[in-house]
Amino acid sequence: MKLDHISNTIDATIQITGSKSETNRLLILQSLYPEITIENLSNSDDSQLMKKALASREELVDIHHAGTAMRFLTAYFAVQDGRTTVLTGSKRMQERPIKILVDALKQLGCTISYEKEEGYPPIRISGKNPTANKVSLAANVSSQYISALMLIASSLPDGLEILLEGKITSVPYINMTLSLLEDVGIDGNFENNLIKIKPVKVVSPKSVVVESDWSSASYFYSIVALSEGRIITLGSYKKYSYQGDSSLAGIYKKLGVETTFGDHTITLKKVALPRHFEILELDLSNAPDIAQTIAVTCFGLGIACYLTGLHTLKIKETDRLVALKVEIEKLGGKVNITNDTLSLEAVKEIKKNVTIATYNDHRMAMAFAPIALRTSIEIEDAGVVSKSYPDFWSDLKKLNFKIS
Repeated sequence: MKLDHISNTIDATIQITGSKSETNRLLILQSLYPEITIENLSNSDDSQLMKKALASREELVDIHHAGTAMRFLTAYFAVQDGRTTVLTGSKRMQERPIKILVDALKQLGCTISYEKEEGYPPIRISGKNPTANKVSLAANVSSQYISALMLIASSLPDGLEILLEGKITSVPYINMTLSLLEDVGIDGNFENNLIKIKPVKVVSPKSVVVESDWSSASYFYSIVALSEGRIITLGSYKKYSYQGDSSLAGIYKKLGVETTFGDHTITLKKVALPRHFEILELDLSNAPDIAQTIAVTCFGLGIACYLTGLHTLKIKETDRLVALKVEIEKLGGKVNITNDTLSLEAVKEIKKNVTIATYNDHRMAMAFAPIALRTSIEIEDAGVVSKSYPDFWSDLKKLNFKIS
């Protein structure tokens, strides 16, 4: 897909569907407690795959590229008494580790084996009612392992205590899970490194409205930052969000974007960059999914950045740190990476007519799209955005992006 831009100042209102992170958590809870109804569901591929998997009665369940679904469904199927499930995914999914979660479930008495390589999908799950109610696991890995256990915890006979060992990664995602549990009537507590969730057999009928996705909002923050004076309104958002990526409002204030909260909306407006701005330094351990967008924004603005807390990016749809380095350097940037950091030097010149590879990663396509405000680019495999944001390209057309 070739991407250019016609006008830099057109304003627009964009309606973004529900958060993928919230939707997938609520779909698991709805399967455990059918009294729950959900509004403003995400229309992402990942959420559609989650719904399909939960409705399936087949032994083989293929979730393709959906990493969240793999983690959450591993825990869910492990406690479905009497059901055998083989859970598999794409070639890349079979390279993404699952051992930490499997080992945690085995502590509870669950029966799970590997169909191919030890520690990786596909996995065979023989569902049962586990009797143990305590588990421990490393806290410095994907928070999805922890959330997967939290989501099934209340369905266990005695609930669950989860002891997190070491420094905790992505705390907002754990808090999101806890908040959604509380929204549907499940008591939980997260203090120090211990999570406690009480058992619940039936919940009262409850309708939950999913807030729109803040990760998806990040691309519009980038567009406004790279524009000459654009105003974009996004719906539907809350000022006090469960999503860690809502930190965007504070981060992008440093990059010249002012956020105004309205009635279930946010309005983004380009303002002057702070004077004497030399380098943006951020710890993104609580919001790693917005790292790609921020790095590309800084590159487009000619600003240096130093991003830390990125160790989980190596086990995403691709190794996002390597992918960022390769693609930004194609455009003329200078990037250094370690296992958990990215350092970008400030450059003034951006190369033209560069083709951006996406590596089966939706966020690579969407994070690089705003750079079309500064130069002509091509996006390989542009349809990959359907994983989290199927309407992305049509929404960009509303902002006068030229797509061919």
